[in-house]
Amino acid sequence: MASLFIDSIRKNYGPTSVLRGVSLSIADGEFLTLLGPSGCGKSTLLRILAGLEVQDAGSISIGGRTVDELRPKRRDVAMVFQSYALYPHMTVASNMALPLRMRRLSAIQRLPLLGRLLPGTARIAAEVDIEVTRTANSLGIGHLLARKPVQLSGGQRQRVAVARAMVRHPAVFLMDEPLSNLDAKLRVQMRAEIKELHQRLGCTFVYVTHDQAEAMTLSDRVAVMLDGQLLQVAAPQDIYADPADRRVAEFIGSPKINMLDCVVRERGSIDVAGSTLAIDAEVLPGVPLTLGIRPEALHPADHGGQGALTGSVLSIEHMGSDLFVHLDLAGVDDPLIVRLPADRASHIAPGQTLHVGVRPDRVLLFGRDGQRLRREVESGRASVTPIREIAR
Repeated sequence: MASLFIDSIRKNYGPTSVLRGVSLSIADGEFLTLLGPSGCGKSTLLRILAGLEVQDAGSISIGGRTVDELRPKRRDVAMVFQSYALYPHMTVASNMALPLRMRRLSAIQRLPLLGRLLPGTARIAAEVDIEVTRTANSLGIGHLLARKPVQLSGGQRQRVAVARAMVRHPAVFLMDEPLSNLDAKLRVQMRAEIKELHQRLGCTFVYVTHDQAEAMTLSDRVAVMLDGQLLQVAAPQDIYADPADRRVAEFIGSPKINMLDCVVRERGSIDVAGSTLAIDAEVLPGVPLTLGIRPEALHPADHGGQGALTGSVLSIEHMGSDLFVHLDLAGVDDPLIVRLPADRASHIAPGQTLHVGVRPDRVLLFGRDGQRLRREVESGRASVTPIREIAR
């Protein structure tokens, strides 16, 4: 096991800046997920950690040891690739044994004929076979050791790729979108298996994905990346409920958060979509802001006016236990999405006028630059404290 420290990593490909001074500290035994859209730099950062890419600036330490000049095999990390990277001509056992054979046998000992006759080769080979069998059995693939990758399903290949990494007993596991090639059912199953594996091994895991469900269910902490920068690093529940940046709020959550332009009316109230909400933003009256509200933080109201939004029902998505109701608000381009329990919203129909109340304690406010205005709830009333001074 080992901690991992990333200090001001930069990487350019020609004129394109892929990583822009990324710094991150990962604790020993932590499961951290790098989450972001394709092209944000997360896989490049993972490859730099593994030693497969070289950074243009910055430094990396693993277990308190600087590894910038070390080759990949000397860094004590194991990487699981998106494409599994299994050798098609080898059996499962041979694929798993390869990293141990490369580490423990000399070049001469690895020769097909002569190597077997050298002292110590047979003993090392037997030890490798024992470790391969033990690791395969722990992942439930012991019965597959004689098969080749072409004879395996996608989920079985993924288990083999994980087993090949496990058999080395690395200090750090690096996983680059390992579930993206699996169907939905297998992804759910493999998420549970990876989570259990981390808890059993207690090793440091760095996991890359663009799938927020994977990040939120697997991680101790999530690092949200965009355009080569870290926007926020926090526990999954904090990333969702307390985003520091509008881009984080919009990336996390399904359906996505509602974003509405609003203006501070006076102390204690905000004008939004033709209504007035009792939200206290400690900025000057007339200052334009953006209000963010999650679909589940809205609820049906008896009437419009103070504290409620009113719109016409555009469409309804039936999601089993929930309904996603899309509302057309006056002066708002994008529909407002309201998430309601199906058993409480069966009377709602397209074309109907619907009033929805807003929970003040669930409102997020952002400045025009996208930065979050921090909120506090005092004496039962929601108030907002700006991160920095906001002028007209």
